This record gives sequence, structure tokens and C-alpha cells, in this order.
Amino acid sequence: MCKPRAVAHRDGDGWVQCPCGNRHWGLNGAAGLLLVRDRTILMQHRAPWVHNGDTWGIPGGARDSHETVIEAALREAQEEIGIHTNLVDPIETFGDEHNGWRYDTVIANAHANLVAHEQNDESLQVEWVKFDDVEKKVLHPSFAKSWPALLARLEIIFI
Repeated sequence: MCKPRAVAHRDGDGWVQCPCGNRHWGLNGAAGLLLVRDRTILMQHRAPWVHNGDTWGIPGGARDSHETVIEAALREAQEEIGIHTNLVDPIETFGDEHNGWRYDTVIANAHANLVAHEQNDESLQVEWVKFDDVEKKVLHPSFAKSWPALLARLEIIFI
């Protein structure tokens, strides 16, 4: 198992004050990776010290200026949960627009041999969670808002 490592500073790191009243992490927006396998998703228990800490969500974070949404989501997942990105097949992107700031969720198939673990100090735990059990977790507030629409997409994609 790899040792946790510190996260490098990138050009997308920083807070944006949104007209909705919230602060969002990511000067160029943010992206996350929703990994799906056998009607489960890979969830990350966020460390208490991070924004909206001690909640469950998906790995993700600030997009750098030169990255596509998929590149950012894969990089963040690799940094936070140590996955091998060649074991991920992106399917589609789900966008959550906030008056000029945007969080994009990349929905992707996870190969059967994909393994995830706590790669850095942003993660307390990772766990495969059945679609029906996601709402039993204490969810990151933004993920909680998006989950019903994401679940509806998953139900269509993964019939």
C-alpha cells in the first residue's frame, strides 16, 4: 500500500465566492469522478480538516487551467484514492452550474481489478456503496444536492 502524500499546489487552487452565497474550491471550476461497478459507487470519506469535512462524497477537486474535465477528475482521483486511471472508462459528464462556476462529475465504469485506498490526508476511508445505500451516509452537501439527479442518470446508464 502506498504511503499518503501531500497535495501539490496547482494553478486552479483557490476559493471562488459564488452568487449563491457559498464558497467553491477551484478557480477554474472543479471536477470529480463517480466510479461505478456492479450497482455500487466508490465513495470517499473526507478528512475533518477539508472543506465540508467528515462527510462522504466522491474524489474530486479544483481544475487546472490547462485540464479538461476528464483529466481533472482522473488526476484528483489518482491523488486522493490512488487508482490506476487506465482501469477507468469515462461514460459521460454531469454538470452542476453555479452562475459562472461549475462542478463536473465524470461518471465512469471501474474495471473489476481497480483498487482504491486512502492516498493522501484528504481521505479517511474509501468504500464501495450500493446505489440504495448512498443516502444513508452523511453526504457532502453539494454531493447530496446532486445525488438524486446523478442516481437518475445511473439508473438509465446501468439498467
